[in-house]
Amino acid sequence: MQTISFEECKWLNPPQQWSANKTHLNVTTDAKTDFWRETHYGFIRESGHFMAHTVNGDCTAQIRLRADYTHLYDQAGLMLRVDESHWIKTGIEFSDGKHALSTVVTSGKSDWSIGKLEGDPGDVQLRVTVSNGTVRIQASTDGNRWLVFRLLPFDVSAGYSIGPMCCSPERAGFKVAFSEFSIGPPLAKGLHDLS
Repeated sequence: MQTISFEECKWLNPPQQWSANKTHLNVTTDAKTDFWRETHYGFIRESGHFMAHTVNGDCTAQIRLRADYTHLYDQAGLMLRVDESHWIKTGIEFSDGKHALSTVVTSGKSDWSIGKLEGDPGDVQLRVTVSNGTVRIQASTDGNRWLVFRLLPFDVSAGYSIGPMCCSPERAGFKVAFSEFSIGPPLAKGLHDLS
């Protein structure tokens, strides 16, 4: 895995308040920021904060995020983006008074899945592996045990970018610290190998 410098990534919707160096990115979200397309609500939101690193071919990307989620839909994690109507965002989201592992997969319209989080929601590592048309999403709160919480087909043949994402649809001022952003060849671990 190669460490990716935040200084070399490019913003989609940069927040008003942020700072970055090679190894750390600190973000304070703007108000009413989100990524969503149509399903249930009928609206399209393209206002979330995403720092993109362009990827060619299959890969595994990892990142660590620290945040204090307190308002409905506060969210932070990784985004994989082909274009405005084909993307995945995954990470921690505050919903119904609890922290959840959350993934939105968008192919024209968005779908949303959530799972139970074990461990400290304020300090989480995420792993996204893209391999042979499949995306595997994992999370860890200790850096050792990586639970699988989504496996899906997703076409990235047109090229894509991946990187840190955060949104706060119900407020401004959600603070997130990202670090340990790395990308390398896709991990060739078995589906039930949680190491």
